[in-house]
This record gives sequence, structure tokens and C-alpha cells, in this order.
Amino acid sequence: MDDSHRAHAPLARSAMAFVLAGGRGSRLMEMTDSRAKPAVYFGGKSRIIDFALSNALNSGIRRIGVATQYKAHSLIRHLQRGWNFFRHERNESFDILPASQQVSESGWYAGTADAVYQNIAIIEGYAPRHVVILAGDHVYKQDYEPMLQQHVEQGADVTVGCIEVARLEATGFGVMAIDADDTIVSFLEKPADPPAMPGKPDRALASMGIYIFETKFLFEQLRRDAADPTSSHDFGKDIVPYIVANGKAVAHRFGLSCVRSSAEAETYWRDAGTIDSYWEANIDLTDVVPGLDLYDRQWPIWTYGEIVPPAKFVHDDDGRRGKATDSLISGGCIVSGTELNRTLLFTGVHVHSYGRIEGAVILPYADIGRGARLTKVVVDRGVHIPPGLVVGEDPVLDAQRFRRTEKGVCLITQPMLDRLKG
Repeated sequence: MDDSHRAHAPLARSAMAFVLAGGRGSRLMEMTDSRAKPAVYFGGKSRIIDFALSNALNSGIRRIGVATQYKAHSLIRHLQRGWNFFRHERNESFDILPASQQVSESGWYAGTADAVYQNIAIIEGYAPRHVVILAGDHVYKQDYEPMLQQHVEQGADVTVGCIEVARLEATGFGVMAIDADDTIVSFLEKPADPPAMPGKPDRALASMGIYIFETKFLFEQLRRDAADPTSSHDFGKDIVPYIVANGKAVAHRFGLSCVRSSAEAETYWRDAGTIDSYWEANIDLTDVVPGLDLYDRQWPIWTYGEIVPPAKFVHDDDGRRGKATDSLISGGCIVSGTELNRTLLFTGVHVHSYGRIEGAVILPYADIGRGARLTKVVVDRGVHIPPGLVVGEDPVLDAQRFRRTEKGVCLITQPMLDRLKG
């Protein structure tokens, strides 16, 4: 490719996306006992990681690496099944990168920066112009091409994707202060007292965990950081603050590259990292006009599509009617003689007769027994709800049996139900 053509080609075509997908997500409690947070189910048929991967693919990035670590089997299996369509002969690649003693015998990734450092040789082999570092555990739609263009145009050493949040809610994020040109003048990881945005005392600018680097510069920083025994080898705690102090770090506002269909009124980004936020983000999809449009064919969310029969509703008798309102029902589901409202059923769920389901997020292949009444619940994959179980009507009893949040959402797993039998 000659230089003139390269100058006008989309930057995404010469970039590589590196997705950090090793996190446990401990605030999701028992939901991550057997799977990493990026592998947690979302939206009826997807996993959380599908959003970052789909954004990269839809942006035009054709080289992707995914670093895995914590309880990665479910995630790796999903990636192998759903993301195996990249072809080397089209200059495409998709690498799953578990911690594997590539640099030292300690093996495990010590931090987000170390996860990339240990795979420098693999990235070098593809010779990308830029590396786009992505968190694999957020739900959003974004075109990374405008962010890459801003990075080049402003001559940044690192460009950080950022989003406005309520200042008092920013304590769990990396928070930045910027000047009039969006140059970052300070970057604080999870500050107790987040700095406010200029002119917006109640708002803060939070990191989305998205970083863009020119490849050569990134490798220099990773090697420098790896040699520092005092570093925690983390992008937010170490790499970005160092560049803020010693180079040029620029903020990229999410609104400039957020992908929205005509049905989406506002920018949408969620860290579904607690049971409450996970339940809310899924139930929000049942709104007549949800904040996240999963039906946007211009920006599809790619995933592994199981071969299953259509959803089925049976029985039409008083007191035994298979019916769903304001709900999402996935393929392979059977709704038999029970009414559902504001509920999301993942693939292969079977709901038996004479029950009532309200505000439920039910993961794949769960079986809901006859006469069960479930309100405001998350039911884990493959759980067998016994006939007649009632959840969501007695807060004290719910808290004794299941994981009940402050907002009244109950997480139900099979081990919890097995303990009731004992």
C-alpha cells in the first residue's frame, strides 16, 4: 500500500484492538463464581464482552486480541463458538490470550498493563499502527474510528475514552481533569473526592477503560513500567498518570463517537457490575423505547447464535394462559400457561403453568416450576425453580434464602436452592 492511499484509509484498518477480559467482577457475587464478568449473559442472547468486540468489528478493526484470566473457560468457549469467523488470508486475526508464562514464570497477569506487556511479541507480529485497549465488561455502542482520528490529529501520546457521570458516583472510576483543549491535566484512579468538570460542579469526567496508543510508544511505556518494582502495572493507576505528567494525554468524549440509532435519544453506557445495575440494564431493555437499541441493523451486536426452535406460548384458559407483555423472549423458550410482565428470558427457558413472573431476568435453560411466583429476580443459568416457590413478596424470607440486594433484587442460583432442600 503506498503512503498516499494509507493516509486516506480508515485508521481502524491498521489498528489492533486488545480487549482486557480477565476480571472477576466480584460485585456480581455468585454470578461470577463460575465465569468471568465479561462472560456474563446480557440482553437475551449476548455476553457482555460481545459489545466491545462488536464495536471493534463494526468500526473496521480486523485484528483483535482478548486477554483472559479469571475462570476463563466459559468465556473462551463463547469466543471460540461465536468469534471464529476471522480469516488470516483477509489480513484478519482473533487471538485468545490466557496468561501463559510468556514473559516470566509467575504466569498470571499482574495488572491491565502487564496483560498487554506479556503479549508484546504477539502484537509486534501483526505490526499495527495503533493499539486500542478496551475493557471487556461494559455495555455500549461506539465507533472507535473518530477516537483514532482525534488521537492522530491532536498528536496525543494516549487518548482516553471518557464519559460524564454524577460526581459523587465517580469514586469507582478513573477520573480526569481537562483543560480547554481536552488535554488531561490530572488523572486519579478511584478518588474519594472526584474533581468536578469545569462549569459543572455536580459532574465528573470518568474513564471508560478505553485507551489508544501508537504501538511503538505503547511498548516503550510498557517496558518502562515493567522495570519499575513499585508499579502495580495498571493502565489507570500507573501508565496513564505517568503520561499525564510526562507527555500528552487527551480525553475523548463518548458523545463524539457513540453510535445511536434513531430510536436512541441519549448516549448509552453501562457498567453492569453489581446485581442491581445488571438487573436494571437488562430490564430496561423491556421498555417500549429502551435506552439501548439492540434492533439496530446498522450496528449489530455479534455473538454466538445457538440453533434453537422459535419461542412457544401455550394454553389459553382462564388462570392458565401463556402470555408475555413488555418482555423479551429468546429462541427455544416455552411459556406454558403463565403470564410474564417486564421480563427477559434467555435461550431455552421453560416456564411451567399457573405461575406469575414479574421483573425477572432468567438466564439460559432455567426451568421455572408450576405455580412459581417470581418478582424482581435474576435466575442463573440452568437453575431449576421448584414448583410453588415464591420470591419477591417477603423481604425477610428472601434474604434468608437468596442473595437479596438493598434495592430488593434477588439473585437465585442452584446451590442456594440445593441448600434449602438440605
